[in-house]
Amino acid sequence: MISMQSKPRASHSRYVLTPWSAQGALDMPTIERAEGCYLYDTTGKRYLDLSAGLVAVNLGHGHPTVVRAIAQQAAKLCYAAPSFFNDTRAAVAEELVRLSPWREGGRVFFTTGGGEANEDAMKMSRMVSGRHKILAAYRSFHGSAPGAGTLSGENRRWPNEPGIPGVVHFFAPFPYRSPFFTDDPAEENRRALDHLESVLVYEDPSRVAALIIEPVVGSNGVIVYPQGYLEGVRELCSRHGILLIFDEVMTGFGRTGAVFASTRFGVTPDLITFAKGCTSAYLPLGGVIVRENVASYFDEHVLGCGHTYSGHPLAMAAAQGALQAYREDGLYERALTIEGWMKELLGSLREQSPLVGDTRGIGAFFAVELVRDRSTREPLVAWQGQTQGQMPALLRALRERGVYVFGRYNVMLVTPPLTIARDELASGIGAIADVLRGVQVS
Repeated sequence: MISMQSKPRASHSRYVLTPWSAQGALDMPTIERAEGCYLYDTTGKRYLDLSAGLVAVNLGHGHPTVVRAIAQQAAKLCYAAPSFFNDTRAAVAEELVRLSPWREGGRVFFTTGGGEANEDAMKMSRMVSGRHKILAAYRSFHGSAPGAGTLSGENRRWPNEPGIPGVVHFFAPFPYRSPFFTDDPAEENRRALDHLESVLVYEDPSRVAALIIEPVVGSNGVIVYPQGYLEGVRELCSRHGILLIFDEVMTGFGRTGAVFASTRFGVTPDLITFAKGCTSAYLPLGGVIVRENVASYFDEHVLGCGHTYSGHPLAMAAAQGALQAYREDGLYERALTIEGWMKELLGSLREQSPLVGDTRGIGAFFAVELVRDRSTREPLVAWQGQTQGQMPALLRALRERGVYVFGRYNVMLVTPPLTIARDELASGIGAIADVLRGVQVS
């Protein structure tokens, strides 16, 4: 007989297809509720959410301001076609534009997630410029649908191939594993910009509509580019009339210690795509913030983008509540404090475990890269290899200790809610240290 506790897991395994997984190997808890920085399963077990879901639940779980905004909206209006005007939608768009880095302002197109936002940013760039090529980095993820999946540079792109035409990939800097054969960040930066300029020469910059880049690489390792790289990309794009798109799906809404990473780094793109943190992931919402000199093109030309759920009223209410919570709780800048805790605690973790090859990040956006040997930097699990190696067992051991961490191959993402306390963060990183002590490297 199936117990009441095991029945939901059996039903999930039988009827649900889980993303990015071989279905037969799944063994995950059934999450029933959440509060603050914690998840609770159907047995009552508690898990510290050390990755904020998928780098999304920036406000923590169950923030009353957002929950109340959703409930109030649900009692009033749950859906209206996106062709209608809506006061909440307008208020959210106005605040997002106010928070953007552009003095001249801009406008917002809403989607249901980050992948759609990146596809629409690509389409807008092609329409405005009259060009068709899009440049994107190899070590990147921009979504999983055919368009966004083609933009992505890593192995989640492969099931979409041959993909859509016109997308060209390039190598971006990665100081710990330099694709440019140097240990000097300044030299890494110079070679990376030379490489990008060479790619443009071979592709003909007059045919390139846009370049899309994560200002901090997200699920592919939380890579912070060397100082000067994003500035150099901006200069190249400006010189050749190429629109610069920042994919801020992960880095937006306080994750780096500012509203957007573009603000933290002082580099201004032409379009910003967002999702995740804009509602703290309470409801699906994404979009594109478009600089006014680009958005004004559509005053006289039809905007060839649209979705049934564009600017959905419930999602708009969630965003309005989330933006209010960020403001009132001072959370856009709180990651600057968390960054200090991260450097201290993860530095100690590296000293304790020889498996930790590198810890890196910014704000509340850090990664732990695991290696077999620090001197050779051989990954604990081969990047984009055929298996996840020891990582699933390692993450399972963390869950047994009451800590949830999102990881891919040899990298774990430590990206907690912005509401986390120092002792909670220390407890989670301490659990990682405990688990790593039990890992055997063959």
